[in-house]
Amino acid sequence: MSGLPTPHVYRLAPSMAARLMGPALVLLALLVLGLTALVAATGLPPDLLVVGIALGLAAVLTLGWWLRTRAWVLRVDEEGYAVRLVRGAGTRAARWTDVEQASTASPNGIPCFVLHLKDGTRTTLPVQTLAVDREDFVREMQRRLAAGQKLKPLS
Repeated sequence: MSGLPTPHVYRLAPSMAARLMGPALVLLALLVLGLTALVAATGLPPDLLVVGIALGLAAVLTLGWWLRTRAWVLRVDEEGYAVRLVRGAGTRAARWTDVEQASTASPNGIPCFVLHLKDGTRTTLPVQTLAVDREDFVREMQRRLAAGQKLKPLS
């Protein structure tokens, strides 16, 4: 496929992972506040507070690890692509042979890569969500699309 690694996974950009960690940290703070109030009001053992904080912190750290090392936004192979973790992406998976054209757009000033499908639907990927250079990504996707459309359909 023109020297491109296949299958390939495009991971979540570190800045986007950090944005997703914010609500998790707020939830951890609310957990600590709630547990502290519960322990103070009911006379429960303070160990409950320590255990709750430890479990909450472990959950936040696990989420951070998953976002940084396992979470992916786009997965491509010779047959097609799949998208996840993008709200409003449109069609989440399709074969390259179903793609009519690719373009770039900037709705609301957000640079996006758009795959227009033959059935009139589309997939819109905000490029800033990906841990990849924008121009390199667009070139890679155009080469993948060209190579994928040359594949013979399964009969």
